[in-house]
Amino acid sequence: MSEEVEFLNYIYKNAEMGVIGIDDIITKVSEEKFIKLLKSEREEYQSICNEAEDILKKYGKQNEEIGLMAKMSSKMMSEMKMIKDSTDNTIAKMMMEGTNKGIIEITEKINAYNIEDAEIVVLANRLKSTLEKNIDELKKYL
Repeated sequence: MSEEVEFLNYIYKNAEMGVIGIDDIITKVSEEKFIKLLKSEREEYQSICNEAEDILKKYGKQNEEIGLMAKMSSKMMSEMKMIKDSTDNTIAKMMMEGTNKGIIEITEKINAYNIEDAEIVVLANRLKSTLEKNIDELKKYL
C-alpha cells in the first residue's frame, strides 16, 4: 500500500472516530447549544470522511472503516464513563480527551509521512485544524 493510501485511510478513520464518538453521546447532551455544536462538528467530520473517500477513489482504492470491535469498545467506554455522571461537563471532557488524542495522532502522521500530493496534505491539515477548533469550542462546556 502506498504512503498516500495509508495516510488517507488514517485521515478517514480519525474523522470517522469523531462521527462515532458524537453519535455515541449526543442523545445524552441536555443543552441545546451544545447539541448544535456537536451536530456541526459531526457534519465536518463526515465531510472529511467523504473527501478522503473521494481522493482514495482517485488512487483506485476504498476506505478502510473502523472495525466493529473498535466501534463497540468506543460505545462501551462512553457508556461506562457516563454511568456515574452524564452531565454536559463530563461529556465535554470525554469529547476533549478523544479530540486531543486525534490532534496528537494526526500531528505525528503529518510529521512522519512524506506526502507530495497537495490534496492529501490540505485534507490532513484541515482535519488537524478542525480538531483544534473543536477543542476550543468544547472548553465552553466545562
